[in-house]
Amino acid sequence: MTDLRKIVIDGEEVEVHPDMTLLQACEAVGVEVPRFCYHERLSIAGNCRMCLVEVVGGPPKPTASCAVQVKDMRPGPEGQPPVINTKSPMVKKAREGVMEFLLINHPLDCPICDQGGECDLQDQAMAYGVDFSRFREPKRASVDLDLGPLVETHMTRCISCTRCVRFTTEVAGITQMGQTGRGEDSEITSYLNETLNSNLQGNIIDLCPVGALVSKPYAFTARPWELTKTETIDVMDALGSNIRVDTKGREVMRILPRNHDGVNEEWLSDKSRFVWDGLRRQRLDQPYIRRAGKLTPATWGEAFAEIKAKASGKKAVFFAGDLVSTETMFAAKQLADHFGDAVECRVDGAKLPIGNRYGYVGDALIEDIDTAKMILLIGTNPRQDAPVLNARLRKAWLNGAKIARIGAEDDLTFDVMQIGTGREALAGLAAQDHSDKHGMPGVMIIGQAAISGPDGEKVLATALAAAQAAQSKVMILHTAAGRVGGMDIGFATEGGGDAAFEGAEVVYNIGADEVDIPDGPFVIYQGSHGDRGAHRADVILPGAAYTEEGGIFVNTEGRPQLALRAGFPPGQAKENWAILRALSAELGATLPYDSLTALRKAMFEAHPHLGAIDEVPVNALVPAKARKLAKGDFGVAVHDHYLSNPIARASQVMAELSKNAQARPAIAAE
Repeated sequence: MTDLRKIVIDGEEVEVHPDMTLLQACEAVGVEVPRFCYHERLSIAGNCRMCLVEVVGGPPKPTASCAVQVKDMRPGPEGQPPVINTKSPMVKKAREGVMEFLLINHPLDCPICDQGGECDLQDQAMAYGVDFSRFREPKRASVDLDLGPLVETHMTRCISCTRCVRFTTEVAGITQMGQTGRGEDSEITSYLNETLNSNLQGNIIDLCPVGALVSKPYAFTARPWELTKTETIDVMDALGSNIRVDTKGREVMRILPRNHDGVNEEWLSDKSRFVWDGLRRQRLDQPYIRRAGKLTPATWGEAFAEIKAKASGKKAVFFAGDLVSTETMFAAKQLADHFGDAVECRVDGAKLPIGNRYGYVGDALIEDIDTAKMILLIGTNPRQDAPVLNARLRKAWLNGAKIARIGAEDDLTFDVMQIGTGREALAGLAAQDHSDKHGMPGVMIIGQAAISGPDGEKVLATALAAAQAAQSKVMILHTAAGRVGGMDIGFATEGGGDAAFEGAEVVYNIGADEVDIPDGPFVIYQGSHGDRGAHRADVILPGAAYTEEGGIFVNTEGRPQLALRAGFPPGQAKENWAILRALSAELGATLPYDSLTALRKAMFEAHPHLGAIDEVPVNALVPAKARKLAKGDFGVAVHDHYLSNPIARASQVMAELSKNAQARPAIAAE
């Protein structure tokens, strides 16, 4: 590339992009530069001074490498490339001095600090600091902040890197944290002692390089070296955020984000991060049979015998809930197909077209939001439906994208042009000439609230027609992690849930706790928690939660991702696909696989794109035509963000967050 610049780093000549900072240039060639305040996804602050390097021929003092770009470097007297040293005596002495200053007021309470073992300050003090301090003055103490039920503060440990301030302001879009005072009196604080009003606030725990901000639910429960770490996929929304589940013995102790630039970058919503305590409560750990109107414990053999006696030869419908893996639905569909029974995964009534992948996924990638100039939201509140995606929309807005919305008004943390609230606005938009938008990168995001009404098919067709007229890409924003995978394998029946119920004598409910089952049918519930679905059941089969079995989940952009098992189900609970396999043998319709590997092989043969893990298939555009719409506003897809599934409803942390969220409008109105 002609726009690269030559630069010498520690005696090695390299070519780097001129827009890179010196720190990034050093990283690009494998030279480690310590830092506390710098973070690649936040603005540059340049206030910790730990990243000092020596610029040969420049000022006679070290330079902050995070704040100087390669293009700002002057060549040598005869045009030689600029020279940077990161290991010279000047740099070594400067870093030791900076570390000495950082530790002036730090309490050195590592033995009781939750950050111990994964603390940047510990690591860099060992690598770049000295083993003594010349300061004998009393250490300064700071008052701890109350940021809410998620983030615990120990502000005496704070080194004023301002990462938390920059994240909440730039990424989360709230203005409740800042730095006040000067010199020794400067401190990070929250304005007017407010708690944080964001469902992304837990990310400041990861960003904090010391133990000033730690997880309140996780506090004093485990050390990092005690934990078994499993890389898997989040299912609290349909974004498919990459996560790491840390377990101690059989219990999940915490959930952390993993970096994936194409999905969640390195952020994670609070619901996904803190829902783990719901995995311990309200668990179903043995089968139950309803006898004389009361659910009583039973063995697996008794439960299967009851199902065989009550369900054999009767018309059944299989429902799959929001958190069900693709393998489980594939096994359930094969069992249903054998008996000619109906299947359905669209339990919220969304009118998603069967067999038309463009119609229920679209053709836009999550990364397309970064480069879009025009974004239209239809019937979605991304701050509630997919908080991490909302942060990406905010980043696009900061980069100059114009965002418009048709749907219920709400604060999305960025400026939105409100076109309307419902079907009339969409019909008017579809009738306009959109030729002026040709060639302009755009993304239309269609939410479940827009397509869940009786005329959902017409709304979807009209929205797709408008997108095609504007040559805009389309994303169908789902709220259920298992929905796209279910549609991919055909786990749906023409007419939707209501049609599936017609004439059904047996309902096989796999984790669908939001379905209203009428009186009359014999109900089998297979799931992990004693929630609403279990209360209606005649037979309960205890299944594994999403951290307790492997599975493939297809996210809202159509990307298959592999979730790995981090632990084991409690008691007699089994993996969901294994329950269906055992039941099929009892019913005389044995499924042709005895392992998850064999099941996946059969599924990949039937649906090859599911085997391309982490690859997004290209969906062919299907022409759509605008339809005549009725009048009416779009509702909301998620009524209570923190209590939208059985695991979340079993979580005490989610219950407190939900209570606080409902109280905020009342407090603001006073």
